[in-house]
Parts: sequence; C-alpha cells; structure tokens
Amino acid sequence: MAASSATATATTSFLCALDKKTPFLCTLDKKGTPFLCPKNSTTKRRSFNGGVKCMAIETAAGATETRKRSGYELQTLTSWLLRQEQAGTIDAELTIVISSISMACKQIASLVQRAGISNLTGVQGAVNIQGEDQKKLDVVSNEVFSNCLRSSGRTGIIASEEEDVPVAVEESYSGNYIVVFDPLDGSSNIDAAVSTGSIFGIYSPNDECLADHGDDSALDNVEQRCIVNVCQPGSNLLAAGYCMYSSSVIFVVTLGNGVFAFNLDPMYGEFVLTQENIQIPKSGKIYSFNEGNYQLWDDKLKKYIDDLKDPGPSGKPYSARYIGSLVGDFHRTLLYGGIYGYPRDKKSKNGKLRLLYECAPMSFLVEQAGGKGSDGHQRVLDIQPTEIHQRVPLYIGSTEEVEKLEKYLS
Repeated sequence: MAASSATATATTSFLCALDKKTPFLCTLDKKGTPFLCPKNSTTKRRSFNGGVKCMAIETAAGATETRKRSGYELQTLTSWLLRQEQAGTIDAELTIVISSISMACKQIASLVQRAGISNLTGVQGAVNIQGEDQKKLDVVSNEVFSNCLRSSGRTGIIASEEEDVPVAVEESYSGNYIVVFDPLDGSSNIDAAVSTGSIFGIYSPNDECLADHGDDSALDNVEQRCIVNVCQPGSNLLAAGYCMYSSSVIFVVTLGNGVFAFNLDPMYGEFVLTQENIQIPKSGKIYSFNEGNYQLWDDKLKKYIDDLKDPGPSGKPYSARYIGSLVGDFHRTLLYGGIYGYPRDKKSKNGKLRLLYECAPMSFLVEQAGGKGSDGHQRVLDIQPTEIHQRVPLYIGSTEEVEKLEKYLS
C-alpha cells in the first residue's frame, strides 16, 4: 500500500454575527460547507450594525497556541515568589520576609567582594557566645541581616549565631515570623577569598513575643517565651535556604515544595532563576570531612573513612573535597552527590555545627532535594532543640551515602 501524505493549507475563515452580542466564527471548506473555525484561528472583531456580517481572514497553516519563550525572558526571585503566592504556597507576609533576606544577601555579597578594599578582613576583637573570635564581617553581616528583617515589618523574632539570645522585633506590623540565621558561615575563609555563605530558616508566626518594651520585667518574660518559641524542631520549618558568595552569588531556597537556585545577575542586580526542582544524586563518590581531626574520631567513624579510601573491586576510591565552609561544601554535595560530615570528636563532644540555624535548615533543603540529613543515629529534623546555640553532629548528602554511614555508626 502506498503511503499517502497530507499537507496543511491555508483556509478562508469568516467572523460572522447575527447581532452585536452574538458573533461567531465559521470556515468554508473546499466544498463551500461552513463549519466552526479551528481554535488556532486569529481574527479581529469588527463593529456590527445588525444583520449578518462576515470578514474574511487567513489562518496560517500549522499555527500553534503555544507561546514561544523569548531568549531574553528572565524569571527573577521576586516574580517567582509572587507566583508562589498566587498559587497559595506562601502568603504575602512570607514573600516579604524572603525578599528582605535576599536583599540582605545582596548587601553581604557586595561587602564580601570588597572586604580587602574596605578593610573588613581580620578579627573584630570580640568573642561571640560560642567563644569564637568574631571577624569584622561577622559583625557587619549580622547587622545587615538583622536590619533587613526588622525593616520588613513581618518578623516577630530573630535568632542569630552572633547574638546571645533571640531578639523580639519591635518594628513588626504583621506576620511575626520567626527567622533563624547564620549571617556569614565560613567567615574564617574571608581573608583567603574562599567561598562563604549565609544560612536561614523560617518558622511560623508567633504572637507570644509581643510585650510592653518599656517594662523590664515584661522583657524578661518575653525573652523566656522567645527562647521557647524559637527552639522548634526542623520539621516545623516553613522555608529555608542559603546564599553562597563565591565566583557567582547563588541563592538557594525551598518552600517545602522542591529546591530552587537563583544566580545574582550583576547586570540587573537581581537574582535570576537558573535551576528548578534540584535533585541530589542517590549516591556519590565524594566525601567531605575535615580529616585533620581523624585521630580524635571514634573507631567506627575511622573504619568508615578508611573504607571510603579503599579502591575495592572497582579500583576507584572516593574523592576527598573539603572547603571548610558548610555552604560551599553542601552546595557541591547537593549538585554532585556524596556526603558531607562534621562529626563529634574527643574535643567537641557534640560536633561544632549549630542545630537551629545550620543543621536544621540544611537538612530541610537536602530532604526536599531527595537526600538525607542525620546526626549519625536519627533524622536531624526530628531533634528537639533545648537551647538556641545547641550543637549536633551532622552527616548530610545523598540518601544511600548517609544510610551507609549510619550502618557503620550503629
């Protein structure tokens, strides 16, 4: 049987109306029989004075309803957040909070890039609540982050790595979201111009931290309630993310419906969507541990690391990559797969990373990307904090790699 082919040709269509209110489309086929116009017809309506009026139009062969996306069309973080709001994923107040955080990240990115020029390298001379020497940029970044959140008028409590206790925000107008953050993770790398970042997590609004700020006794009660309200497990997070300051500035966020990445376009000064629904590989051949502490680890963890280095039947051992910045190491792990770990050791009985504003937000992100966050024995998001600056061990990355480590530590 010979194959037959049909070629689309242009047809003549008419815009017809019996009166001004009831126009309709019709088309004449080759035999002159009228039928309804195809949906891909394009017409221009004319005015009608009564009776039947028709206007001939041409329908291009193979016309399509799909709008061709322009190569110059960019989706910014702002427009993306508005779409999430329209879809009912977040409310207007949370949109403002995340926008304020992105503004803080832009300012910090500029400060980091100009740190050497602006004399912002080196230590401040003070020590934070963790007993760590504060870098100059630690202090400035904390102030930038706090000011942006306060000016949003939508945060009720903010808790920072650089503050002793959570702070009840007096300038809150509505929303009262709880925001926890590390304003500048990896600040020890600043002087060497190695990647750093900011980490944040957002919890539900809470009105219990509002009081008369002129009453000292009331302030004490407010502070106690703030601490209780901030100490929530990571499973309660509404949103979390980080901003990495490196060869490019990358803002990564989840609203509980996937992980999205935005690059800061220096030409427009806007974060532009570059990656949607990021998924971490189920396994990976990269491990990221500070092996300088190897002799301080317990024997089970040493055995795990030794086995990663063993080429085995494949002849290919795992590769070691360690920056010393949680944001930088995590971002690589998110994209390439593998595992990042900061374990407990003889010197740091609970590790060094803080549960509330480092481990929980990162674990929320990795789970949204299909990975896993663990303290070696349980899910990080299930841990109930007992204090603001509580530390926990962290193992985070590809699901298969984290589960493999848990078997060694069990």
